[in-house]
Amino acid sequence: MKSKTAAPPSPAPALDPAAIPQHVAIIMDGNGRWAKARGLPRLAGHKAGTENLRRVIEACVEFGVKVLTIYAFSTENWGRPEDEVSGLMNLFDDVFDRELAELNRQGARLVHIGRLDGVRPNMVEKIRKGEAATRDNQRLTLCVAFNYGGRDEIVHAIQRILADGIAPEDVTDELVSRYMYTADLPDPDLIIRTSGELRTSNFLIWQAAYAEWVFPEVYWPDFGREQLLEALQEYGRRERRFGGVPGAASG
Repeated sequence: MKSKTAAPPSPAPALDPAAIPQHVAIIMDGNGRWAKARGLPRLAGHKAGTENLRRVIEACVEFGVKVLTIYAFSTENWGRPEDEVSGLMNLFDDVFDRELAELNRQGARLVHIGRLDGVRPNMVEKIRKGEAATRDNQRLTLCVAFNYGGRDEIVHAIQRILADGIAPEDVTDELVSRYMYTADLPDPDLIIRTSGELRTSNFLIWQAAYAEWVFPEVYWPDFGREQLLEALQEYGRRERRFGGVPGAASG
């Protein structure tokens, strides 16, 4: 698949404020293929992907998105080659050091979802400090799914429900949602998977029950403001039914 390059910025976003998704989630796919197409090592693609994140965050703020969740590292990613995993951890270290002050300046609140078992202690400390430093920001919530898996999250929620001694008849959709990592966040309205691959990859599988999905055929390092705008416009053209019939759903 040939990756598209980013187009020049639009003069003004043609968006209906009432149709902007409150929560956008992104599977940032295609870093390795982006690098391969340029004769570069995979890690160069991951580096380009982290450098791209800032412009997408800025675009979300510009367009009025309130929550952005990014799939940074899955529980399955530990199975990649050791040198790639080590390189990714170093990249994440650098991103935290480089971008936290900018996130704070943008008014973004950092939230981590996933497990921290097995993560480098210095990374755990940076994540916790980043959450604490930005917890009062309200312009955008940046939710980072790091060492995250959708099935693992559900198992974790069930374990906590059992540990709290909740009776089976008291278990409801609403209760399970309160035990998810995303308990204080709205479910995603729109999920974007870059690179054109048509898979959910164990991402927010509880929360995404009624999300709209788009699959732009552009690798993540080339996904920018214009591609985000196109995805938001596509979302605005859809009628969300939530399991009902046309015209009967609201939201």
